[in-house]
Amino acid sequence: MAIQRMDNVAVVVDDLEATIAFFTELGMELEGEAEIEGIWADRTVGLDGVSSAIAMMRTPDGHGKLELTKFHTPAAITTGPHNPPPNTLGLHRVMFAVDDIDDTISRLRRHGAELLGEVAQYENVYRLCNLRGPAGIIVALAERIG
Repeated sequence: MAIQRMDNVAVVVDDLEATIAFFTELGMELEGEAEIEGIWADRTVGLDGVSSAIAMMRTPDGHGKLELTKFHTPAAITTGPHNPPPNTLGLHRVMFAVDDIDDTISRLRRHGAELLGEVAQYENVYRLCNLRGPAGIIVALAERIG
């Protein structure tokens, strides 16, 4: 049996409202919010006493979803440097296709985004960049130009 689809990517954050605002500014839509707790949550994630708030964000086309999770208990932990470099093992980044990379960067900077490196052009096809967003999330942007 093959998988049906990739449902979502989950990211643990420390400021849920700020992260919702960041991804809303990017163009994602808030699908819903919920409080998660109980024995089923403990069993699912393998922790005891789970209490968290989640927000499900979706791309405008409805195919991509990002689950933002703020743990109340047990508290979230940091496993490495606060802002790990792009070559850190594990989940690397989330990439979004955008219409106007310069406008998107400008809007996201108002939400604390920092450009990593610079906007670069790949042949005559894409303009690309990486930004660091809330909770150290690396967000890549791609604008098709060719």
